[in-house]
Amino acid sequence: QVQLVESGGGSVQAGGSLRLSCAASGYTTSRYYMGWFRQAPGKEREAVAHLYTGGGSAYYADSVKGRFTISQDNAKKRVSLQMNSLKPEDTAMYYCAAANDLRGLGTDFGYWGQGTQVTVSS
Repeated sequence: QVQLVESGGGSVQAGGSLRLSCAASGYTTSRYYMGWFRQAPGKEREAVAHLYTGGGSAYYADSVKGRFTISQDNAKKRVSLQMNSLKPEDTAMYYCAAANDLRGLGTDFGYWGQGTQVTVSS
């Protein structure tokens, strides 16, 4: 059973930085999709950034391009999200997600972490 454990998050003022990390356990393969989604109150869940642990370009939502960076540590099966120049509109619950294929990422066919709150004050 795949488990995702998140760390990081918290409260910061606008313009500040935070770093989220997600450690995966239970995967029998080293090749899978992993990333971050977020959901703000009253809004739909959206993909923030994700990557394929086997290599290739990462995906970023337009709203975070140039500010957020997703990275991986394959040895530790960990994916991190460095968030810089944070804005109040980045306030949301952030969820780590993983899946064997891209279609399953962010769906009930994938795996989810428990979520971590990010709050950006103006």
